[in-house]
Amino acid sequence: MSLKIPTNWKLIVKWVALSLLCVFLLIFFIRVAVFENNYYREKEGSEREVVEVVEEEEEELVEEAPTEVEVVEYKVAPDRPRYLTIEKLGIYNARIISVGVKSNGELGTPNNIFDVGWYDASGKPGLGRTMVIDGHNGGPHVHGVFKDLPSLAIGDVITVERGDGVIFKYSVVENNAISLNESDEYMKVAMRSPIAGEESLTLISCTGDWSQSQRTYLSRQFTRAVLIRD
Repeated sequence: MSLKIPTNWKLIVKWVALSLLCVFLLIFFIRVAVFENNYYREKEGSEREVVEVVEEEEEELVEEAPTEVEVVEYKVAPDRPRYLTIEKLGIYNARIISVGVKSNGELGTPNNIFDVGWYDASGKPGLGRTMVIDGHNGGPHVHGVFKDLPSLAIGDVITVERGDGVIFKYSVVENNAISLNESDEYMKVAMRSPIAGEESLTLISCTGDWSQSQRTYLSRQFTRAVLIRD
């Protein structure tokens, strides 16, 4: 003789099974969330490894230095900055690429970590204003053009060659690391000369510890220099 389970018991069994499944999934997702939170907390403030592969980069960075031919053949308008040289850092004729402001309000950067970016709303060499140039600290695998920018000292020389071949030299007067939280406000300072009435140059790069949760470095390096007059 077989026994039939009443229909209402079938519903109860069904709902119990679904409830257990929901509880299992809830526990699973809670454990994943806790793991990620602990992971990012451990990584916060740690130094970013050069070999680290960063996923979902906002831009695909080129980590191969331009060839000698590409550098020589690089041309810009006669009144615009063309090459940047800082002998102390081993930087010779880094191409200066024109950049603007991105949709999120951040200053743009070149997609090649060996190039530097000239903010096209800032000054031009020889015209008496402040020229703003930024560059990468590094990419996912190798160091960038401005990795050693913090090592510049007062009096070190930065050279800019204009599109018409005229050379301008600037002497470092300040070199400071500014926290990420204060860097936007500090841009107002970086956009003007450290010595009133003197033409100047400001170099900007990421520096400090790497924040895994914010996916950026926690400081910005601002190197300010004034034109050396002959």
